Amino acid sequence: MAVEDYGRFVDWTLMGEQLPGVDASPGDVNCDVDARDMKAQARSGAWSKSHHLRAKVYQQLVKAIPCRTVTPDAGVYRDVMGAGKRNSASLPLPEFVDGSPVPRYCLKAESVGAVHAVISCVAAQFPDISHCPALPAVTALLLHFSADEAQCFESVSRMLACNEPGRRLLDQTFLAYESASMTFGDLANKYCPAAHKLVVAMATDVLEVYSDWQRWVLDDLPFAHATRVLDAFLVEGYKVLYRVALALLKFYRKQRGGGGGGKQQAQPPQQDSAGVKADIQAFVRGLASTVTPDKLLEKAFSIRLFSRKEIALLQLANEKSLQQKGITVRQKRRNVQLAVNADNFSSEIVSAKEIRDIWSWIPERFALCQPQLLFTTSTHGCSLNRFYSHCEGYEPTLLLLRTTDGEVCGAFLSTDWEERKRGGNKLSFFGTGECFLFKMKPEMERYEWVVIKHPELANAVKAEDNEQSQADPPNGTHTDTLLTDTPASDSNNLSPFLAARHFHLNSRNTSMFMAGNFDSIIIGGGVGNALYIDAELNHGRTGRCTTFDNPPLCAESFQIALLEVWGFQDAMAT
Repeated sequence: MAVEDYGRFVDWTLMGEQLPGVDASPGDVNCDVDARDMKAQARSGAWSKSHHLRAKVYQQLVKAIPCRTVTPDAGVYRDVMGAGKRNSASLPLPEFVDGSPVPRYCLKAESVGAVHAVISCVAAQFPDISHCPALPAVTALLLHFSADEAQCFESVSRMLACNEPGRRLLDQTFLAYESASMTFGDLANKYCPAAHKLVVAMATDVLEVYSDWQRWVLDDLPFAHATRVLDAFLVEGYKVLYRVALALLKFYRKQRGGGGGGKQQAQPPQQDSAGVKADIQAFVRGLASTVTPDKLLEKAFSIRLFSRKEIALLQLANEKSLQQKGITVRQKRRNVQLAVNADNFSSEIVSAKEIRDIWSWIPERFALCQPQLLFTTSTHGCSLNRFYSHCEGYEPTLLLLRTTDGEVCGAFLSTDWEERKRGGNKLSFFGTGECFLFKMKPEMERYEWVVIKHPELANAVKAEDNEQSQADPPNGTHTDTLLTDTPASDSNNLSPFLAARHFHLNSRNTSMFMAGNFDSIIIGGGVGNALYIDAELNHGRTGRCTTFDNPPLCAESFQIALLEVWGFQDAMAT
């Protein structure tokens, strides 16, 4: 039996150390092994030294993807495209790739036309695809390991037609792509705070910068790095892309911001977002000079993310927010920073620059909102009843206070204050893990839910996401499917992510986010309270609490000079 030639499209002078020939009797590749072993092979680069072996593994992995009953295969491609010669490079790429070019990687120059031909046929066979910028890069990568165009077409088709519940491989709509970008922004905010802070300081539009996150991984990485990512992606799925993009952001911050040195770096000058995007792109394209593929994956898999279930919840929340704003197809995005317009924003506690910095911490789905003053003691007086009457019906809210000593602190509160009424006159806690505390001086500092930095406090998270010691189920079912067991959220609730009910917490003390009754409001509970404010909105106390594991936000006993509460007004509706 003839051995298939998986290198016909490859320019071997560009392939570096990877061997072009067939291994000494590689035999039939068996991917039906323990999921833990397959994951370990993918992460360790077990297939990286043999092009033929990697091609055989890819074909087996792609064939194992559950697909729709009617999925176009290699035979369809041959019937549609024919075997005759054609000028494939002249075939235009469809609009749904959003201008993404075909990266050459290590393809022969003339093989780029084969990528155009495959994508052209995909566009004809998948008319429902409306936005898929990742397709040129994925197709080009797979062509390196395909015996012919038809085989490459079948591989791409199976990835697009995957119908396993809870599993996603390629975004195919603008809504999915944009919500994924927002989700990446949320993850960067939580798991790469120093890198996120650098991007906020540099770019006028953070969301615009993060909209390129998939391109960093699938278009801009050097070939040796991209194929190692593809190894893990085909085994573990979409979450790998998030991990690698976060790792790239960490490396970029180290290179651009001088991370890890100990000496405080000067804040970089702010520039147009296009300049920041180009800077990150240039860094990723030149990554091979500073970061090996092994080092990249080591960094990516050392990031302790929440489970697929939690990321899926966040993705759904971001999709819902976009749908509510009518953003379901590509359109010119409003600059996120225009929501905090210095000409329109007026606070007696923080400056426009400071509110912009606070805005960079909030969940991405509220980034198209602008601050709306709901309550201020300077106008509405020092009354807890008036505080409630002005703040009820708004979710989320931002509380700011200045003490008589000039100290400033506050909290982002995910849930409507009206929720307190469920406990009657009893003081009971509510809210979600998206709540956070902050102080402004002497340095801006944010204190998030303790479970974010210490997921071992939540048994559910530890069990679902300890990827170093527990493999995915061998039948390929992922934890995303647990969503079907989750109680449906209120349709008006925009903060389902990190709701305590999704976790098996070791102690209720770690989920006491906010509480209020007729004589006080409390933010952060457990052992101690992060903020306690009395009924006259005049005196308060602050201390360490279990839920946020925070230090005192100001003097432990303080008098309030001014208190403000801000809501989030939909900028698209104004």
